Amino acid sequence: MQGPRFIKPIYFFVFSLFSISTFLVSEASIVEFDEYWTKKAQIAESIAKDAYKPDPHLVTNGFNKAVHKALDKNSTRRGLKAKYQGPCLATNPIDRCWRCRKNWANHRKRLASCVKGFASGTVGGKFGAYYVVTDASDDDVVNPKPGTLRWGVIQNRPLWITFAYDMIIVLKQELMISSNKTLDGRGANVHIANGAQITVQFVHNVIIHNLHIHDLKPGSGGMVRDSVDHFGFRGVSDGDGISIFGSSNIWIDHVSMSNCADGLIDVVQGSTAITISNGHFTRHNDVMLFGASDSYSNDQIMQITVAFNHYGRGLVQRMPRCRWGFFHVVNNDYTHWLMYAIGGSKQPTIISQGNRYIAPPNQAAKEITKRDYATEAEWMNWVWKSQGDLMQNGAFFTQSGGQNERKFTKAQFIKAKPGSFVTRLTRFSGALKCRIGKAC
Repeated sequence: MQGPRFIKPIYFFVFSLFSISTFLVSEASIVEFDEYWTKKAQIAESIAKDAYKPDPHLVTNGFNKAVHKALDKNSTRRGLKAKYQGPCLATNPIDRCWRCRKNWANHRKRLASCVKGFASGTVGGKFGAYYVVTDASDDDVVNPKPGTLRWGVIQNRPLWITFAYDMIIVLKQELMISSNKTLDGRGANVHIANGAQITVQFVHNVIIHNLHIHDLKPGSGGMVRDSVDHFGFRGVSDGDGISIFGSSNIWIDHVSMSNCADGLIDVVQGSTAITISNGHFTRHNDVMLFGASDSYSNDQIMQITVAFNHYGRGLVQRMPRCRWGFFHVVNNDYTHWLMYAIGGSKQPTIISQGNRYIAPPNQAAKEITKRDYATEAEWMNWVWKSQGDLMQNGAFFTQSGGQNERKFTKAQFIKAKPGSFVTRLTRFSGALKCRIGKAC
């Protein structure tokens, strides 16, 4: 007897990198793609191939199983519509792993065992020392001072980076994060604001957690240090909130983001093994871009989990906008959009499970989905599926790819929690007000 039907991509994926010279170096802000950057790109490519999951359905099943387990243990429905002011209440499997422990500050690195989805296994700076940011300045981007955030992120060794006090960091140029780093904003109110973007380029194993990131703008370009051993001339940066370029095993969790010059989170150039969770996104046009070019087919390696996020007031489109890869969009709350919520081109596989979609009043914007640069005969072959989503105020999801569905037995398929559970799963999205000695 056949169980539920699920999907398989419409192509058999074989990853083969073009020559390094085909990288879109202008978009990477790299003025001279020299021997240093060539080597970094080659290493990043190899690590990304290792991070790729040949059967992504195992990851989606594992994620959904963890959500069921968390909610079965925590079934309270108290005050779900009111602002919660009671004792700590962790409502999804990522938060249940660490949040309600009063001694979390003594065991910060426990967070590294909590990631779910395609970034599972990402540990950031778990195996390194703690580094405390004590200086909010960013005066010298070539020779940064010890105590600054920039000094910490360029070190060649793993570091778990925390912040000594509440601070606003205005980046003079894009912040180049090296591999094996955790940015942990818990215990302080940390804003990366009014300056240049955060860049994660040709690196791996990075966690960005509990930060406010907003009002970022293009950097002017110039000499910028990206590691202890190297600095070089960077072009003008885009003004994203976070730009992930040719990188893998990246986890972004509990961030509050708004009003940046370009995208809030852009993931491009063969990046993979990424989870974006528990975020709160507001006041922005192009929210998330996954894959920057219809001509860059190496983005077929891209696999991203988007979970437990709240897409809130003032958003327009791209939540996310996808190309080529496999995208699990699960248990998010879409309360606002002006044009559409989820879009794409170049046959991405998009699995929408257990989300809540509240359409805007505009009758022309009720459709959740938007497909670009393809005729209906083409996009009907793309695998875009809605399963257990809650559609409100006339929202509708146009599905496609039925002829490419893969059949599973009941034992092989784990449904997501339906969209009716989303208010619970996302209620503590965004940067948390964690204080040492108290549960978050």
